[in-house]
Amino acid sequence: MPKCYQLIGIPASGKSTWVANQDWVSDCVVVSTDEFVEDYARECGSTYSEVFDEYMPKAVELMAAKVVRARDAGKDIIWDQTSTTAISRRRKFNMLPNYEHIAVVFKTPKKEELTRRLASRPGKEIPKHVIASMISGWEEPTEEEGFKEIWYAT
Repeated sequence: MPKCYQLIGIPASGKSTWVANQDWVSDCVVVSTDEFVEDYARECGSTYSEVFDEYMPKAVELMAAKVVRARDAGKDIIWDQTSTTAISRRRKFNMLPNYEHIAVVFKTPKKEELTRRLASRPGKEIPKHVIASMISGWEEPTEEEGFKEIWYAT
């Protein structure tokens, strides 16, 4: 049975860095809206933040198409999005009903470290109220949601 690794964590919690440091992911399809927004921003000579509102609907569409292609090919998928609520994770379960789902959870960094990480991403500014909303709305993943395993990234 193919696997879907749902990465769960706020922005700058280490999700993409974790993927980049895993040798075993080379056979997986990594899906994220960020890759499409970043590519579009580069093409436009703009920043991620400058094109985010305009391009995000298209990025979601492109990401969903990539998921469908990977699903149809029976590939393992790493879904690199925040997925901090059960509702956001449910969409992934619905798109991949015949997959074994594994939650990979990224703890929220301490305030000083989070501030440093967010500041280290020029052109990719996330409003403080958005981060605060994700932190306050955080829902811990559970096996009852449908996860076969829950991993905690370190």
